Amino acid sequence: MTVLSDRFVKRRHDAPHGFFEVEAAGLHWLAVPGGVPVAEPVDVSSDHLSTVRLDLVPPTGAAADEFGRRLAVTHDAGARHFGVPPDGWDGDGYIGTIGLPHALEPLKSWGEFFANLRLRPYLRSAYDRGTIDGHQLGVFELVCRRLAAGRYDDPSEPPSRIHGDLWSGNVLWSADGVHLIDPAAHGGHRETDLAMLGLFGMPQLERVLRAYDEVHPLAEGWRDRIGLHRLHPLLTHVVMFGGSYVAQAIAMAHQYG
Repeated sequence: MTVLSDRFVKRRHDAPHGFFEVEAAGLHWLAVPGGVPVAEPVDVSSDHLSTVRLDLVPPTGAAADEFGRRLAVTHDAGARHFGVPPDGWDGDGYIGTIGLPHALEPLKSWGEFFANLRLRPYLRSAYDRGTIDGHQLGVFELVCRRLAAGRYDDPSEPPSRIHGDLWSGNVLWSADGVHLIDPAAHGGHRETDLAMLGLFGMPQLERVLRAYDEVHPLAEGWRDRIGLHRLHPLLTHVVMFGGSYVAQAIAMAHQYG
């Protein structure tokens, strides 16, 4: 990573195909009028991405309120279907350093998408590596079956335009408000972004959520589903970093299996 006077440059000479290109496409896709600003891409190639440099400031309550309101607008920009990649990209993406499957054709429901493209690929990888055992796999698989059967679907929630990896480290507090970086953007459930915000701690989180709810009220029981949405990022951490995240993921899976 390189910080220049007017831009921030990420480099990776061994980057897999499309690693930086899909990130740039995601940033452009998330940059909707009235939504949360993004770190604007300046230049992208197969081995680097440069974005406009942002000067960071401490979080404030007023900035949190504005972030919450704008995030609702970003989500409400919508997506063609669950799992769709950002405009300008027609393949799979990445979350962190590993692959993120996209759905090029609509699936039956959000539950089917989440089970088949956000949980099962990482469960299979973790099991093949010996990071989780057969019993643990069975716990997750029960959750997947309930998801695919529509247990957690809400027909009133259309596909949202989500960041996809919205942990606090990808939320930059700058002098002119919050900006988003490092997306794994796709068509998803808006509760997924909100659940991710608090996974590793988030300054002013309750103010963000309250302001969001004022613009686009959240569905009844959404807090009860936070752990369900966090299963995906936890499983990606199991794959990337090993067994230290297994216990937390299993504990959450038991709540929904």
